[in-house]
Amino acid sequence: ASDPDMAAAAASEHAAATATRAGGLPDTVPGAHVAATSDGPSSDLVTPMLTDMYQVTMVYAYWKSGHHNDSSVFDMFFRKNPFGGEYTVFAGSEEVVRFVQTFRFKPADIAYLRTVLPTAEPAFFDFLGSLDASEVRMHSLPEGTIAFPRIPCIRVEGPLAVCQLLETTLLNLTNFASLMATNACRFRQAAGDHMTLVEFGLRRAQGPDGAISASRYSYIG
Repeated sequence: ASDPDMAAAAASEHAAATATRAGGLPDTVPGAHVAATSDGPSSDLVTPMLTDMYQVTMVYAYWKSGHHNDSSVFDMFFRKNPFGGEYTVFAGSEEVVRFVQTFRFKPADIAYLRTVLPTAEPAFFDFLGSLDASEVRMHSLPEGTIAFPRIPCIRVEGPLAVCQLLETTLLNLTNFASLMATNACRFRQAAGDHMTLVEFGLRRAQGPDGAISASRYSYIG
């Protein structure tokens, strides 16, 4: 698998017309084959704060310029399969749905963001505190689908500010999931149908929380 990008397409009136309103996401996310649920992500680390700081500063720029509610469309895709790979097994959509349906900054999150953006206008933090993903609509390949380069795996439609804030977290939830699903598929292809395969990756994983451990120890180094 390759690290996907989430590319902003031109703002679309279709996005505004099809966005789900205050009732939240539909019972199923189109194409995802994942039932809507009120449950949050499997990990407590998966919150709106699991993001890159520049996403927040970009949203501040949108807010300052009055474009934060513009209709937008983001496509998540990967450019190529490295090492001669011909396909990717897409995975992670269930966690994406759980995250999007419970997307909301907590008061403690807003208090922290005030400390790292001390020059931002106070009303901006009120805006962040009011955000949810009730107007976001997602289209996704079903979990376990074979995907190919430059074909959207997930399409996100909705207000520009919210879609921007989803970017990093959605990539985090699908990059590693798709990598592992693809790797397992290749092992099965190599081993054949009659060989038993055992998953034994815990001891070599990037810490119990992956990305956060990598960031911490990169800073130490």
